[in-house]
Amino acid sequence: MHPRRHTRVKPVGLVSRQAKIITDPRAPVIPCTLIDYSAGGACVDLGGQVKIPDRFELLHVNTKKRCRIAWKRGTRIGVVF
Repeated sequence: MHPRRHTRVKPVGLVSRQAKIITDPRAPVIPCTLIDYSAGGACVDLGGQVKIPDRFELLHVNTKKRCRIAWKRGTRIGVVF
């Protein structure tokens, strides 16, 4: 197992785990759930088999990050910022 490059951010109190994937400004957003979040990336559960491009934007609360898919396992994807 490889050590992480970035430390996980531990939520304090009630933090929304709901997020949205934006693939195109004209396309509908894709709801998703954050499983893990760090300064360098995140693990996201899509809740089903959804096709998304390798690059997209992840919107969580008021923060929008440009992402690239690093890995896929079932309904979960790992992204880097």
